[in-house]
Amino acid sequence: MITRKELLEKSEAFEKASLKEILVWAWEALGSRVAFGTAFGSSGMVLLDVMQKVAPHIPVFTIDTDFLFPETLNLIDQVETRYNIKIERVFSRLSLEEQEHDYGPELYDSDSDRCCWLRKVEPLQRKLSTLNGWMNSRRRDQGETRRRIPILEYYETDGRALLKLNPMATWTRKQVWDYILEHDVPYNPLMDQGYASIGCWPCTKAMGADADERAGRWAGSGKVECGIHTFLQPVEPVSNVVESNEPVQS
Repeated sequence: MITRKELLEKSEAFEKASLKEILVWAWEALGSRVAFGTAFGSSGMVLLDVMQKVAPHIPVFTIDTDFLFPETLNLIDQVETRYNIKIERVFSRLSLEEQEHDYGPELYDSDSDRCCWLRKVEPLQRKLSTLNGWMNSRRRDQGETRRRIPILEYYETDGRALLKLNPMATWTRKQVWDYILEHDVPYNPLMDQGYASIGCWPCTKAMGADADERAGRWAGSGKVECGIHTFLQPVEPVSNVVESNEPVQS
């Protein structure tokens, strides 16, 4: 069992740890019960690259909303080939045709929150119900809503313990791109066209290299998060979410 005090101490200790150290710890602690969820942004590609070097057996999944850019789909194929891995694609329960029948056409315009819930949040909830650890690549410098994220967070979903890991929280945009260029990490070519953050094509715009990293998402609406990182509220840890049962692989 990990207590709140131990969780806080571990999270604080990781403030000065390397990304490799955090990833190795995640695999040692959770094994196949932790998975990395990514939309293949710049931070996600760095995390994926390091992961394949130090903890390659951590599963990787993505929420496929059926609205992904062709460039994103091509990048997923490229990632699977380069790293010899299979990316799990998690889909909405509703096809686009069923969603249009139930909620009308272009729901992303008429009610973007509901669209995000149907195509992102609900599929993620189903995936998280199978996990004890959810890894992502959010950074504190990506925007005000992410400014205070710790490296480790404890949640409960459907009565199950869930440890949320933000191993890249302390990284900066410059560090991310320095790593990408130094290690020849593949990235979405839309980023060379002014897309700093890439989601669904109806709700993502190019904003220029100097814009805030989340500025192109739901531009002009005041919305900055789709809901996958806000639908859960952290709680005090009460379950044995961290208990090693598998050896680290390197």
